[in-house]
Amino acid sequence: MSGVLAMVLAGGEGTRLMPLTKSRSKPSVPFAGSYRLIDFVLNNFVNSGIIRIYVITQYKSQSLYMHLKNGWSVSGIPNCFIDPIPAQMRTGKDWYKGTADAIYQNLTFIEEQFPDDVCVFGSDHIYKMDIRQMLHFHTVNKADLTVAAIRMPSEDAAGRFGIIEVDENGRMISFEEKPNHPKEIPGEPGFSLISMGNYIFKSKVLCDELQDDALNPKSSHDFGKDIIPKMFPKGKVFVYSLSNNKISGETHSAYWRDVGSIDAYWNAHMDLLADNPEFSLFNLKWPLHTFYPPLPPASFNETANNHSLVAKSMISAGCYLKGANIVQSILGFRCFADDGTRISQSVLIGDVTIGKNCRIHRAIIDRDVTIADGFSLGIDPKADAKLIDPNNKSGPTLSHGGIIVIPKGMRLGF
Repeated sequence: MSGVLAMVLAGGEGTRLMPLTKSRSKPSVPFAGSYRLIDFVLNNFVNSGIIRIYVITQYKSQSLYMHLKNGWSVSGIPNCFIDPIPAQMRTGKDWYKGTADAIYQNLTFIEEQFPDDVCVFGSDHIYKMDIRQMLHFHTVNKADLTVAAIRMPSEDAAGRFGIIEVDENGRMISFEEKPNHPKEIPGEPGFSLISMGNYIFKSKVLCDELQDDALNPKSSHDFGKDIIPKMFPKGKVFVYSLSNNKISGETHSAYWRDVGSIDAYWNAHMDLLADNPEFSLFNLKWPLHTFYPPLPPASFNETANNHSLVAKSMISAGCYLKGANIVQSILGFRCFADDGTRISQSVLIGDVTIGKNCRIHRAIIDRDVTIADGFSLGIDPKADAKLIDPNNKSGPTLSHGGIIVIPKGMRLGF
């Protein structure tokens, strides 16, 4: 789509997702067996016909860079690209100080493309959006800035998201960044309108606002804390509701999940396994592209004692089940489960080897983990507690919701 440039913020450290972010940035955390978190925003842009995309990286970016190189390279099409931009300290000897500063330090890339509008989107949420519809709303309203928003229970939004108020025309009339007591939507007690962290700016307005912000020593250089509160009183900031976004082939709408914590990450996986999931991976009219390594199909075999059984689960390519029982779980690439093992309500990210007669329940297991015969996770709280060192955030952890997380490369039960 000519005249539109996308800037995807993909430098998040993801501390609340530790230990999954021990060696990778938040946007490169695997999701749903075959994908990375960043794939969902990139698919939204590509399916919307927007293929001028800069991906701004910072922390632990090598895994993300390799994923983009392998799965999202664009060549041979004029004015189409999906290019990572590493932090380069272009304006001084500082890393990005905030989301606004991340764009400010890369204004030269915007200026080189001469866009009319710039989409500044996050990269670590699970959702589908036809961005053309948001752009149409932005253009019709002659907005300087349009903010994407979604309705959410106030108790879930408290302290986590920017809270918005709008007038009858969709114009923003109030914005408060992450309040502990969010304002409710008039006439809808218990619900608040939250910012999704996705913005469309007129290009010149964005550049001017960021240059002014960079000169302000009191600014935290963040869109939610500084740019939006400064802009909305001028009257040309509008709010686009995801509930108005329609995608062909979808039976549900307005599904959006922030998977910034272990419990949210696990819950979003369980959402995929519902009988009629709100978020579907199977809509052929909205394909979800990613990088698929060259692997054989998943294989399910039996032993003298057990048949392999899979129910309400997703099994990725390269997996091999040998008389194992998989229920309400998601297995990433190249996982192996041996005779008599049962895995339930769990997420195996990939390259996980589980021995015979194991019991795995309500667990998240990162890559290259090996589990010995007869070992259990999520079954005996006392046994799980012995694995966890509260002083070691990069070791095994137990979430508030009781999900045990095993970090990359561990060997258990040997």
